[in-house]
Amino acid sequence: MDLTTSYPASVHHKLHGIVQLQRTIDKGKALAKGNIGEYHYNCPMDVHLFTFLGIDHEALLDVIKTSSDAEISEYVAPFVHAKSDEEIEAFNQDWLQHGPDPGSDAEKYFLSLRAEVAPDRTDVTSWADLLDLDEKRPVPQRVAA
Repeated sequence: MDLTTSYPASVHHKLHGIVQLQRTIDKGKALAKGNIGEYHYNCPMDVHLFTFLGIDHEALLDVIKTSSDAEISEYVAPFVHAKSDEEIEAFNQDWLQHGPDPGSDAEKYFLSLRAEVAPDRTDVTSWADLLDLDEKRPVPQRVAA
């Protein structure tokens, strides 16, 4: 995985039924190879995922450094499957709708990035959708909030 020339998986992409996980693994792969570019492994989005699943980011990175995709998938599977379907669905829905807190520095950054990548897309209010736009993925039009 070379994130200096490509993008990690979308936040929307599911691995073992959970969003964000493949993206986080992709960033770990790029970090392990020294080509993570502008991305960050163990960023706040990753930390949220690690906290939910109970995964230690350093332990996962160690697995990523020495394992195949199948072995990485096998490593994370028990953490995901320890959660109920309801917990996973709630996490996914919350995470895909999560946006910056009003009035925060994060909101200022969010609005600045949205103005840069898609100024006409005021309907985009979640980080997941904004990242997809920034990474040139299609994002369905929604009714603006």
